Amino acid sequence: MNAQTSSDSLRATPVVTEPKPRRGRRILLMAALPAALLGGAGAWWITGGRYETTDNAYLHQAVVAIASEVSGRVTEVSVADNRPVQKGDILFVIDPEPRRLALAKAEAAVAAARLQVEQLKVAHAQAVAQENLAADDAAYLANELVRQQALSTKGVSATTALDDARHEAQRAAELLVVARQATASALAALGGVADGPVDDHPAVRSALAARDEAAYQLSLTEVRAPADGVIYRAASFKPGQMVTAGQSLFALVETQDVWIDANFKETQLAGIAPGQKAEVTFDLRPDRPYEATVESVGAGTGSEFSLLPAQNATGNWVKVTQRVPVRLRFEEGAELAGLASGLSAEVSVDTGRVRHIPGLSSFAATAD
Repeated sequence: MNAQTSSDSLRATPVVTEPKPRRGRRILLMAALPAALLGGAGAWWITGGRYETTDNAYLHQAVVAIASEVSGRVTEVSVADNRPVQKGDILFVIDPEPRRLALAKAEAAVAAARLQVEQLKVAHAQAVAQENLAADDAAYLANELVRQQALSTKGVSATTALDDARHEAQRAAELLVVARQATASALAALGGVADGPVDDHPAVRSALAARDEAAYQLSLTEVRAPADGVIYRAASFKPGQMVTAGQSLFALVETQDVWIDANFKETQLAGIAPGQKAEVTFDLRPDRPYEATVESVGAGTGSEFSLLPAQNATGNWVKVTQRVPVRLRFEEGAELAGLASGLSAEVSVDTGRVRHIPGLSSFAATAD
């Protein structure tokens, strides 16, 4: 009985196998982890200086002050705050009646000038005809004088006949001189060109210029949008208001002229240059990055061109890292609808700069 119990106990007791040591795997893990950390740190160090980032960046849009080039009373207003407009849209109209009357007067002056030139042409033609008649008379009487002189020499003609012939020839010659002067005066009145177009006459050209000026002044009564944009600060602009030429009335924010001014620290500027690519993210749309390009780097720090620049030649001077504005332009075709001027943004510029581990390059060159 005891022997059977012992046999059953031995059969029921499981055999425990000692696990084999995993020393090799443990050593591998212990070596790989520091290597991975060192590799990651090295990669981070090498590429860490490539991107320069700042959140001190803001979106800007060109703002155009809308003003009239002529003075007058506003008769029609087609704008309102925050209303989008297209280039060429009529924004408001100034009373056109005074300038319409001025245009009608100028057109009448053109007609009068043309009529005057036509009359000058007729006068010139008459002067030419009179000159031709005077020339014929002078030639005839000159021949008659020669004939009378010949007859007088032969004793056939009386002395009085010769005197009359001489007098008439002299008078005809003087009349020819007067006729030629009248023709020259008539030609001068036509500007020296007898058969030229009427509208080429100086008087007509002057009248046409005055008419064009009057028409231009009339066109200025319709003030149009200079570009695509959104109207700003036009709430108080109403019909009936009197405006003067050059008076700023409201503003137009151009939606096609958009840029970013990113204020980088002076310690970040070493690798930033025009033409580099950048990524812009707005606080308004943090999940939608925009591609941009560095257009220019500012010529001075923000404080240098402030209204009251800092005076550093004092005994209380404290060094402060300065910031320099960097201007960026969005890529062609970027969807910028809904972005308002002044929005905050974060900018990351790809400078393309890569750090090198000292001695590694020379070691690689020696190994090659």
